[in-house]
Parts: sequence; C-alpha cells; structure tokens
Amino acid sequence: MGRLTGKAALVTGGSRGIGAAIARRLAADGASVLLTWQASADRAAEVVAGITAAGGTAEALQADSGDAAAVTGAVEATAARFGRLDILVNNAGMGVAGVIGEARLADYDRCFDVNVRAVFVAMQAAARLMLAGGRIITIGSVNADRIPFAGGAAYAATKAAVAGLTRGAARDLGPRGITVNLVQPGPIDTDMNPADGPWAGAARALLATGAYGQGTDVAALVAFLCGEEAGYITGATLNVDGGYTA
Repeated sequence: MGRLTGKAALVTGGSRGIGAAIARRLAADGASVLLTWQASADRAAEVVAGITAAGGTAEALQADSGDAAAVTGAVEATAARFGRLDILVNNAGMGVAGVIGEARLADYDRCFDVNVRAVFVAMQAAARLMLAGGRIITIGSVNADRIPFAGGAAYAATKAAVAGLTRGAARDLGPRGITVNLVQPGPIDTDMNPADGPWAGAARALLATGAYGQGTDVAALVAFLCGEEAGYITGATLNVDGGYTA
C-alpha cells in the first residue's frame, strides 16, 4: 500500500508539465486522481492511460480554470467520483508577457482569473468538502520573489498574490486540521520554459546547481506535503528552484 492509499486528489492543469508529474506521483503513492485539462485532450488521456497501466486510478475532466463554475465543478466531481476529497493541488496556470505601458489589460485580467481567482474558488469549494487531514497545495513561482527580466510584472503579481492567499487560508482552515501550502518552482524543464528555450541561458546562470529541474522534483515535494508527516507544515512557501533565489 502506498502512503496515500485511500486518498482522493484533484490536480488542476494535470495534462502536461509539472501538473502531469504531480498527478503521476500522487497516483503512484496510492491516491485516486482526477486531473483537469483545458485544450490538451490527447495529453490528458495519455497521462490517465499511463497511470492506469501502472495500476493506479485516474480520470480526466475538461475544465477552463478561468471559469469559476468549471473550477467548482471539478472539485465537486472529484468528491462525487471517489466519494471524498483529501487533496487539492492548484497547478493550472498561465503566463503573460508585456512591459508596463504595453501589456494588454485583457491579458492581465485572464492571468489573474487563471492564476489567482481560480485558486480562491477551488479553495472555497474544497473547504466545504474536506475533513481533518485535508491538504491544499498551490503551485506558484519563484518569480513572486525574483523577476530578473522585463515583461513579467503581471505574472509575478499573480504569484505573489497566491502566496498571501495561502497564508490567509492556512489561518482559516488550520483549526479544522486542513493544511494549506505553496510550492514555488524555479526553472523547470516544461513546454512553457524548456531547458533549451530562449530564456534558458539567462535562467541557468542564476542557478546554484547550474541545471534546470524536472517536474518530478516538484512532484516529490508535493507528495511529501500530502502525507501524514507534513501535518505540522502549513502556511509555508517552499521553493524548488535549484538555488535560483539563494
């Protein structure tokens, strides 16, 4: 039996990158996982198939994280499908680039809808369903603390916002035995920020390790926070960044 056997988890944006790595890890540890996707149906099916082939339990659900009703529906669907909700991983996110004075307000609004509003909505819905021992984890970004390039103000603002939201939610839900934490990845090799992409050289120069991380590095910390050993950790911001912010 895995350390998360009997638990039910929702991972938003779980069809690729960090989200897919988290879904696979939680399932490998025994949790039943529902993952959401917006536009990558084939990739979501591939993640589910891989989990199932390895003996795990997973399902995929299309849900736009910019749509509050869809976010609430995904939380409720997880509890309905598996009979409970123990773990919420707010992973879905988006980036928007544009220097102040040129960035489009519509892009700013969409970024906040997906990166911040959806997290709040999911937390609200999960709080109605979770019992003591529940775990809420949001995937943020070290860009909340360090933004060493132009054009990232809106994105960095959303990630700073979820840090404050995490601390407040930890206070609200702590008396019920529910922990709320934030994991901030640094440069991780994903579609959004590939290790051989145009920003990779500059990012790598800021790393203590000199190398990009992998989605599995983030997933390992998330899995730990979901377990019983992490029951006294809440309201924390934990970086997985290869020393990017050192």
